[in-house]
Amino acid sequence: MNRRDYLKKQSLASIGLLFTSELCANQQQDFSLEQLMGIATFKGVSTPEVQLLRKAFEAYLEMQGAALKEGISITAVSSYRSFARQKAIFERKYMRFTQNDGLTPQAAFEKIIEYSTIPGTSRHHWGTEIDIIDDSKPRVGDVLVEEKFHANGPYVKLKEWMDFNANDYGFYLVYTNDHNRKGFNYEPWHYSFKELSKPMLDTYLRHDLKSVLREANFKGAALLSEDLIERYIEEHIKDINPELRS
Repeated sequence: MNRRDYLKKQSLASIGLLFTSELCANQQQDFSLEQLMGIATFKGVSTPEVQLLRKAFEAYLEMQGAALKEGISITAVSSYRSFARQKAIFERKYMRFTQNDGLTPQAAFEKIIEYSTIPGTSRHHWGTEIDIIDDSKPRVGDVLVEEKFHANGPYVKLKEWMDFNANDYGFYLVYTNDHNRKGFNYEPWHYSFKELSKPMLDTYLRHDLKSVLREANFKGAALLSEDLIERYIEEHIKDINPELRS
């Protein structure tokens, strides 16, 4: 290789490296711990139906419009959720299980985290998550139950459509029906906008979550032993759809 060709090759390599560095820098976003815990003021799009970060909201509308052409009315029954809201949900269940159902505090805690997160650890704090149903079907009883998305359930067509199309709009099922997966139970209704939620999870996991959980203030927090915290982080926060984690 002569000197001219060598210098040309080195120049192109430098340009490529610079472009890659700039692209990575542009993709990085500053997510504060307060934002990731649902404590900071939500700075996304809020409508009577849904609260999402702008980019996730725009993708949601596009997906919603495409599904509607096939007679499926995608409707979010849950999206952004503040720390205070998650705390209220958690404590309501804790009181019901311990006072009404007679469970021990430890048993109540384990039952809650089959589906519900510890306040400050919910992905719904991020403005990237949606729990969806097909609103063209009548709402009868609890809508977010597994059997309504399978067999002869009212949301089977929605689930089939999402299986084939959701990823095209950037949405991925979080808690998959994988028997080897631990943590939260299978949720066929819970989708995450990957472009934003994946870097948010990466940022969240860089924090000292053990300290965060130890300082949490909610009913049942005293049950958070070292072993339970470690298991919760590994199984409930990290053990999700591989597409959504690093």
